[in-house]
Amino acid sequence: MIMHKKINLFLAILAVAITAVSCGSGKSVVTRKKKSATTTNSAQAKPKPVARTMPKEKDKVTETIKTRSGDKAALYVANFASVAMAEMKLYKIPASIKLAQGILESGSGEGRLAVEANNHFGIKCHKGWTGGEIYHDDDELQECFRTYNDASYSYRDHSLFLTDRSRYAGLFKLPADDYVAWANGLRRAGYATDPRYPEKLISLIERYELYKYDATVLGKEPQLRQQTTTALAYEQGKTHAVIKGDTLYNISKRYGLTVDDLKQYNNMSSNDISLGQMLFIKKQ
Repeated sequence: MIMHKKINLFLAILAVAITAVSCGSGKSVVTRKKKSATTTNSAQAKPKPVARTMPKEKDKVTETIKTRSGDKAALYVANFASVAMAEMKLYKIPASIKLAQGILESGSGEGRLAVEANNHFGIKCHKGWTGGEIYHDDDELQECFRTYNDASYSYRDHSLFLTDRSRYAGLFKLPADDYVAWANGLRRAGYATDPRYPEKLISLIERYELYKYDATVLGKEPQLRQQTTTALAYEQGKTHAVIKGDTLYNISKRYGLTVDDLKQYNNMSSNDISLGQMLFIKKQ
């Protein structure tokens, strides 16, 4: 009987011991879980500065894109600079002038003629035009303007428009990178009726640094308002570009000079002149 009681007592003590060990094991598990959770939180805390920085950088990029997309003229240049440079290589018309005219005439590509007719230079039908037509109010109501299948055809037609007309011949005697002389020359030759047309072109060229495209085509360093004596004289109305039918005699009469005056101003030994030749009509 005593032996039986001792066995029961031993079993009771053993049960208490097992329970204590079991409770201690539970606490250690909980502790390990806490440590594990703490470690995880610590690992997540390290990237936080990066996470705070990233949205700021993203906002800057987004803002830059918004700014650029809001500048319609800049986008226009990005879209047509290569076309303008290709035309300059073929027809010697400054890419800066062509781009500035495109921006101004087409409303940065968003004007009605540009959108509906791919006409970026406001070229009217004129006599002999056999292509598509669109009617639009300009100097007069419902004038006829040319339409094109693609805007690049408008750029090509603009080149042909200037090279095929004798009144623009004097422009091609000017340096191809003198956008100031070209801008004033276009106005003087009657391309536009707006007296501020040259000023507007020059402003666009300098604001968007369009002269850099001229320099790229010519393989030169970009320069602001590069001028020569002849270009400056043309800009100031001191020269005359020879057109079809001109003679030294009728030119001299037009400007109140004598033939000898013209020959002296231009260091000429004969009366021979050529189409597009630039003649000084005032002393240099």
